Order: sequence, then C-alpha cells, then structure tokens
Amino acid sequence: MIIPNLPARSPDGRCPWANHNELLREFHDYEWGEPVAEAGILFEYLVLHTFQLGFDFPVVLKRREGFRELLAGFDPERLARFGEEEIAELLLNPRILRNRRKLEATVQNAQAWLRLRQQVGGEAGLLPFFYQYVGGRALDNRRSEANPVPVSTPQSEAMSQDLKRRGFVMTGPVTCYNILQTAGLVNDHLLSCPRHAECLALAAH
Repeated sequence: MIIPNLPARSPDGRCPWANHNELLREFHDYEWGEPVAEAGILFEYLVLHTFQLGFDFPVVLKRREGFRELLAGFDPERLARFGEEEIAELLLNPRILRNRRKLEATVQNAQAWLRLRQQVGGEAGLLPFFYQYVGGRALDNRRSEANPVPVSTPQSEAMSQDLKRRGFVMTGPVTCYNILQTAGLVNDHLLSCPRHAECLALAAH
C-alpha cells in the first residue's frame, strides 16, 4: 500500500502509510498482509481494489460496508447474475462509489471467478491458483528503506496477464500487486514494522 508524500519511516516502526489516518491504521494492524485462509476473502479484495482505481484506498475503505451490503456480500455467484437493472439501481446509491465501468467490471470479474473456480477443480483450488504466482507460499520481501515497496512486480505482471486471458478486467499489474499484498501472498510490511513478524508467523502455519 503506497500513499504518496509520506516519510520513509515512522517513529513507531510501522509502515508509514498506516499513520496516514485511523482507518488505514486499523486496516494495517488487523488485516493487510495476513495470509488469507479463504478464497472468498481474496475475491472481496479483488472487488475493493477494482474500485480503488483512481482513488486513495481510504476512499474505498470508508464505503466498505456499503459495498458489502449492496454487492451481495461479495458473493461471486450472486454478483455474476447482476444485470442492467441492478447496476442502474446501484448508480443511484451514494453509499458506494458510483462508477458504471467498475460496477460492470465487478460483474464480469464475478463471472470470470466462477469459470476459474470450475477450471481449478472447485473452491479448494482457488487459493493454490493464486499462490502459484509467488512460488506456492507467501513471499517475504523483507522491505526496508534500502528495499522499498514497488508498485508492481514480475509476479503481479504474470498474474495480470493470466487473469486478463481468463476474462478478468481492470486487473492491471498494480491492482494485482495490491491484491497480493492485501491478501498476504506477499509480506510487504517493513522489517521494522511489528506486523512483519506477525504476518510471517501466520504464513508459516
């Protein structure tokens, strides 16, 4: 998670972006970088980071519960059936970011997710599918001032190309890297950050 114009380090050792506001601090301290145990959580991150395009992530986080309620609890099976009537209704609701292209992309990605689930042998095959991009296990990038967090990586480039080939949209390398970071498939907490060791331990289980 990169927020521009922040110092390279923070006094408490946390990743500097976590001190941008209280919402980001809570997200950083209790969620970001923890290896996901359920594919459905990764799908939620896919939806949220799709809506992040063009915005700072706090703008999306503030509306997260609105998204959850209005986008069928991030259930891909229900989202995949959304049509023009549902999208038109959503465009009138200020509880979410009202963007037709992103709403249509979310429906298309839900449909692509269901196809992918079938291709990988069901729900149990989804997380291993995404872990393949990082070598099968969470990747510890050991970030520091000398090894800063990039906006994308070869892993996210490969993931982006593959997802687009499978019918996903708005899944560029930067969005894919945000998903890998948030879902804990890569550990991009700074070595100085208390969450680095915590997420590392979770990935070892």
